[in-house]
Amino acid sequence: MHDSKEHIVSAFDRDLEAIQAKILKMGGLVEEAILEAARSLEERDEELADKVRKGDRAIDGLEEMINEDAARVIALRAPTAIDLRVVLSVMKISGNLERIGDYAKNMAKRTGVLVQMPPINGAHSALRRMAREVQLMLKDALDAYIQRDAELAQDVINRDADVDQMYNALFREFLTFMMEDPRNITACMHLHFIAKNTERMGDHVTAIAEQTVYLVTGEMPEENRPKVDSMLDGFDETEDEG
Repeated sequence: MHDSKEHIVSAFDRDLEAIQAKILKMGGLVEEAILEAARSLEERDEELADKVRKGDRAIDGLEEMINEDAARVIALRAPTAIDLRVVLSVMKISGNLERIGDYAKNMAKRTGVLVQMPPINGAHSALRRMAREVQLMLKDALDAYIQRDAELAQDVINRDADVDQMYNALFREFLTFMMEDPRNITACMHLHFIAKNTERMGDHVTAIAEQTVYLVTGEMPEENRPKVDSMLDGFDETEDEG
């Protein structure tokens, strides 16, 4: 009986390690998509933007594989309550990664439109800095998950406030540009969508970090700060075209 239990435990651990390896692979692809989408925008590189859009299929494919693997583990291994929490967290993390990938793809989609318009001074480099911050948060969030480091995960959650501040500063800049010259309105609307999508990426990274805090402490971190949304948030774009 003892040997059988040990065998089941080790089999579960092996299954979980295989799933977590896919999570890390998916995370790496999403990090790359964030950076390349922002670079395509700043450098007005339509070819790179196209690469990001096409690369989203691999991210979606990994999410499907992770969900299938997790469902199989639950069915075959009948994990305990604690182990089940770990498997479910994997599914939630992969879902958040998939959404971040969608936002990166949406950013890349707008590059083709924006290259046809005069650049808005400083906006593209500011958006790239914001995307870089989100990418670094994501890297730390995934490290925290694998290492079960609640302190690092909480640090990631706290850093989302910096991304929100960057977004709010950009939003005010875009309003100024639009008021100064109506010819800037179309480009600034596109740039605002990108900024808002990047801010939403930060929210999904925060959700990943919250899963680690939950796994380690058994409790979800409390929401201790209000989100500041702009008057244009009703126009947030999250569509997932082919």
